[in-house]
Amino acid sequence: MGKRENERRKYWQSIIAEQEGSGKSVRVFCRERDLGEHSFYAWRQRLRREKPMSFALVEAKPAAPAAPLELRLSSGEVLHIPADVQSLRVVFEALRAAR
Repeated sequence: MGKRENERRKYWQSIIAEQEGSGKSVRVFCRERDLGEHSFYAWRQRLRREKPMSFALVEAKPAAPAAPLELRLSSGEVLHIPADVQSLRVVFEALRAAR
């Protein structure tokens, strides 16, 4: 496939995707953009035939909880702090206040 052909394919892929997302009929969409309706349908059919749509199942898994942080103080004490934003915010505010 030549560079020019590839550019035309990308152009029509974007035009077809734009039309599908617009909610407008093909006729209205093409008229507004001064596109040939016949060309639109021909490219849509060609692209669908060349590259069938496929779908993948995507499952979101909850993130594993972060390991707690360990803070060793100069006094020898060890603090185990949960690694969530709210807990860290509380610890940092306490440390700032202790200065």
